[in-house]
Amino acid sequence: MSTDKNKALLRRLFEEGLNQNKPSVFDELIAPDFVIHDSPLGMLRGPEGFRQLIETFRKAFPDIHVTFEQEFADGDYVIVHVHAVREPGTRGNAIIDIFKLENGKVVEHWDVIQPIPEKPANNNGMF
Repeated sequence: MSTDKNKALLRRLFEEGLNQNKPSVFDELIAPDFVIHDSPLGMLRGPEGFRQLIETFRKAFPDIHVTFEQEFADGDYVIVHVHAVREPGTRGNAIIDIFKLENGKVVEHWDVIQPIPEKPANNNGMF
């Protein structure tokens, strides 16, 4: 797939699957052998594993919302820089998500999460 199609697939995954709470999209976009490299829930695989991870977040934070700030693609890899707000009115987290795609499906995921500080050391901003 083209880098533009890969980026669009990731935007759809986040918008429908997380922001709109439509987990059926995971069956369409997540590969059966999908691997989450850093799951707080242990070894999760495939669409069901991703669904479990998102359901866990939504139970703890029913109003979670993710906004894309930047996205980059190189072949089968898409990197997104997102602002994730778990509860309205909070600062949230700056997250870098790295996804590997194959044949129009997400096959691997890594992330780096940084809480947005109350008093940043500089005025550069997180995004």
